[in-house]
Amino acid sequence: MFSYRHAFHAGNHADVLKHFVTIQLLQYLNQKDVAYSYIDTHSGAGVYELDGAFASKNAEYDTGIGPLWNLTDMPAPIKEYVDLIRAMNPSGKMRYYPGSPYIADQVAREQDRLRLFELHPADSKLLADNFRKLDEHKAQQGFRSTVRGKRVLVTRGDGFASLKALLPPPSRRALVLIDPPYEDKQDYKKTKDVLAEALGRFPTGTYAVWYPLLQRMESRQFADKLKQLPAANWLNVVLTIKKPLPDGIGGLHSSGMFILNPPYTLEPMLKEVMPWLVKALGQDAGARFTLESGTQATAGRNTGERRPPVRQKKIVKTA
Repeated sequence: MFSYRHAFHAGNHADVLKHFVTIQLLQYLNQKDVAYSYIDTHSGAGVYELDGAFASKNAEYDTGIGPLWNLTDMPAPIKEYVDLIRAMNPSGKMRYYPGSPYIADQVAREQDRLRLFELHPADSKLLADNFRKLDEHKAQQGFRSTVRGKRVLVTRGDGFASLKALLPPPSRRALVLIDPPYEDKQDYKKTKDVLAEALGRFPTGTYAVWYPLLQRMESRQFADKLKQLPAANWLNVVLTIKKPLPDGIGGLHSSGMFILNPPYTLEPMLKEVMPWLVKALGQDAGARFTLESGTQATAGRNTGERRPPVRQKKIVKTA
């Protein structure tokens, strides 16, 4: 069972997967001049202290950013991710780790909009404080925004319930990141239901869902249920760093990123990068990655019934 406070898990192998993929999704959106919205339904605190009481308790960063920190020969997408984290640690010591909101702030452009939600009162306050400090730092550096409106909005609230009002965004371009803690097994159903509604309102948006691979049935069936959502395309990538123990204990061994309407560049990039990442972070012979993609068939005419995916392929490779 996970703690709701992400600080306990900051920088672990699941964060590596989630954050390097998120950077690639944002960079793809950056290729067009038109502004986009980045919507984070479960934002957390934004920045975490790896030498703080929470993160240092189990030192989960030793399964993720730790092994990558001093490497020099890395695939470009991993280097881009590691360089971003190094930039917030100018002393060279690995002290601070960014959450998804900070990463989005660094990669998105001035004209893009960040809409961040966090329900936990302590983390919501930390998130707001962290972005206030960022704004103060920019002001001290003489930065003045040339774009009307608030670029970053931090809201203490339920990201699931808040998503509906933001879709479709004015520019008709958006990346929505959904990564609840999944402590409550209802989070799996909530995520699927929220995505179904979001696709109905904004079918061309890109939706990225992080999820853990656990023993519980809801977790094992989650990706297959997401494949049935009415998105034109989907992609599912799973990183496993060690063989799971039969009793289900021993820490998180696998996590996945499921993307609805992924950019066409994502799958070939992952085919190149994931084997390297398995070797870099794998802990035993059980280390591997899984990469699946599919195209959803259109609904049956006048029946409302949905046909199975017309295309699905799966790649499984070990270290």
